[in-house]
Amino acid sequence: MKIPISVLVVIYKPNGDVLLIERADRAGFWQSVTGSLDAPDEDLSLAASREVFEETGINVAQLPADALQNMHHQIEYEIYPEWRFRYAPGVTRNIEHWFSLRVPDQISIQLAPREHVAYEWLPFKKAAKKCFSPSNGEAILKLFSAS
Repeated sequence: MKIPISVLVVIYKPNGDVLLIERADRAGFWQSVTGSLDAPDEDLSLAASREVFEETGINVAQLPADALQNMHHQIEYEIYPEWRFRYAPGVTRNIEHWFSLRVPDQISIQLAPREHVAYEWLPFKKAAKKCFSPSNGEAILKLFSAS
């Protein structure tokens, strides 16, 4: 069963382009890297680094120490009914913690094919509009409003 605590990681380049990945289980659903904690006490930054590696092949440990930033923002949202089977019975809400990850221009992306089928880099405003999740779009806009 999934833990209803997750991370969302907005991956971006110095020029402001944001990485979006298309879900394998929902064609046309574009998003940033997301994923649940593996254990209730898993460190949020470690969970973010793990999810980034699992979904994109990017090894956060090989980037500058300040590349991954906790945005110190969390939201609570209702889990889509079609995905609730992944959680314990009665669990309907998830708490998501936002992170950002600055990567170099020449970063290589290797998707996990069971999770995602395509990726693209978009200017942040276009990326925010393309996200299927409104909160994902809000995370992108929040990141760039702070810079």
